[in-house]
Amino acid sequence: MSRSYRYSPFTGNSFAESEKQDKRRANRRQRRMIRESMTSAFDGLVLPDIREVSNAATFRKDGKQHITPATPDYLRLMRK
Repeated sequence: MSRSYRYSPFTGNSFAESEKQDKRRANRRQRRMIRESMTSAFDGLVLPDIREVSNAATFRKDGKQHITPATPDYLRLMRK
């Protein structure tokens, strides 16, 4: 494999590999709210934004951190 190591030394702060399920849940909630608002009156219709529906702070992965060579398990963390 030509790219078996990470190119950039950044990793997530938690054990969750991705936020895919959280994003799916947020988009489903947004689509449901849009469908509900479209069945009511159309005058002054304002569709909800994704940030109004979900809160990114409640997602499983909480930011990223920089990995330095002095970090314990540096080589393990730099593997893909």
